[in-house]
Amino acid sequence: QVQLVESGGGSVQAGGSLRLSCAASGYTYSRYCMGWFRQAPGNEREGVAAIDSDGRTSYADSVKGRFTISQDNAKNLYLQMNSVKPDDTAMYYCTAARGKSDCNSWSWRSQLEAGYWGQGTQVTVSS
Repeated sequence: QVQLVESGGGSVQAGGSLRLSCAASGYTYSRYCMGWFRQAPGNEREGVAAIDSDGRTSYADSVKGRFTISQDNAKNLYLQMNSVKPDDTAMYYCTAARGKSDCNSWSWRSQLEAGYWGQGTQVTVSS
């Protein structure tokens, strides 16, 4: 059974930094795609970033240059958020694609949306 547990959310002032973590268990694919989504009240879910077993990364335009996704050997996932803005306020979810597959650069969002999800961690950025 795959379990994803996020942590590290909280309140931060604009311009500050925050690091989200996702502890993964039961996710045993040798080739895989994992990532982060976010959703603010009244907004659609947005794919933030993805990383695969080869370490290739993809980012939403809205966070490029500010956020960095990374992983460790245990498939725990991280999201370093720098220069945060009030628009970054949202619930952040850790996701993992189903099946043995790397992230596709053109479809990583749909790969992750159809996969496993954590419960989320709230990030609030004040101006």
